[in-house]
Amino acid sequence: MSAHAAARAVDALRRGWPIAIGDLALLAVETADARRLAAFDEAGQADLLLSAGRAATLKLANQRDAATPDALVLVERAPWLDFDTATALADPQFDLATPLKGPFRAIPLVAPELAAAALRLARVAGLLPAFFVRKAAGEEAITPEDIDAHEDADRLRIVARARLPVLDAEDSEIVAFRTDEMPGEHVALLIGEPNGQPPLVRLHSECLTGDVLGSLKCDCGPQLQAAIREIRASGWGILLYLRQEGRGIGLINKLRAYALQDQGFDTVDANTRLGFAIDARNFATAAKMLSLLGQRRIRLLTNNPEKVAALETAGVTVAERVPHFLPPNPHNERYLATKRDRTGHQL
Repeated sequence: MSAHAAARAVDALRRGWPIAIGDLALLAVETADARRLAAFDEAGQADLLLSAGRAATLKLANQRDAATPDALVLVERAPWLDFDTATALADPQFDLATPLKGPFRAIPLVAPELAAAALRLARVAGLLPAFFVRKAAGEEAITPEDIDAHEDADRLRIVARARLPVLDAEDSEIVAFRTDEMPGEHVALLIGEPNGQPPLVRLHSECLTGDVLGSLKCDCGPQLQAAIREIRASGWGILLYLRQEGRGIGLINKLRAYALQDQGFDTVDANTRLGFAIDARNFATAAKMLSLLGQRRIRLLTNNPEKVAALETAGVTVAERVPHFLPPNPHNERYLATKRDRTGHQL
C-alpha cells in the first residue's frame, strides 16, 4: 500500500490530469476540458461514471443496468455526450439551465470496486464524483488499498503544540496533528486542567462560512464558541477541530450544496444530488487524536448519536452524551429541522 501514490493521484485529479486505478483510466469531469478529453479519449468512446445519487436525480436509476440501489452508474458514451453535456450531467448547478438531457443509457459496470474507489478519491480531492472512464493504457496505476492507506487515521501524529489563550478559555493549549500525505492539519484545543474526570469533548468539523464569516445558514459558529464556554465551565475538556468541511465533501462542494438549497432542496437532498453521502466524515480521525492525547474515556458534547456510535466503534468509551443546543435563527430553522427529522440529531 502506498499513501504517497494516492496523494499524487489526488494532486493529478485536481490539476485535470488523468489517473488510473487498477486497469481503469479516469479523467475527472470537473477539472478537465474539451481539449484534455480529446487527448484522453481520441476515439470518443470513454463512458461516463456517476454516483448512484446523481444517477437517480437524472432518472437513470430506473434502467435495468442501473437499478441496484446505491450502485454506481456507467453512462454509455454517445455522439451527443460531449464535454459540455458531461459537465451538465455531473454538476447539478446546471440542472435548471439544462432541464432536458439525453437520451442516455446505463450500461453494465465492470470492476465496480475500482469505480467505487474512484468516486471515493474524488471526494478526498474535493471534486464532483464524475469521471470519463476507459481501459488503462500504460498509465501509472494506484489501487483501492493505496486510497485506504491515504485515509488511514492511524497515520496521524502530533507535530506541534503551544499555549493558546482564547476568548472564554485563557488557560488553553493547542495541539496540531497531521499525516505526511493529507494537506490539512487537524487541531485540538485543550481547555483547563485534567481533574481526574473524563474530559468533556466536542468534535467540531471545520466550517469556513460559519466559523469565520459568521454565516447564519448553519449553527456552526455559535456552536463552536458555546462549546468552548461549556468545556471551560465543566472544569476541563478538549475541542477537536476537524478539517472535514461540508461534512467531508469540501468547501467548494458545500457551496454547491448551498446553491441547491437556494433552489429549495434541504441539506440531505442537496448532498445526494451532488452525488455524495449525506455525511462523509471520518470520525476515526477524532478517535486517533483522542488516543494520542491519552484520552480513551470521555463525555461527548453532541446532539448527534452517530458521533457516539462512531467513537465507540473506534475504541473510545463515551461515558455520557451531553446535549449541545442553541436556539435557531430565521435563516437556519430549516437546516436544524432537517438535522432533527432526517439525520437523527436529538434537538
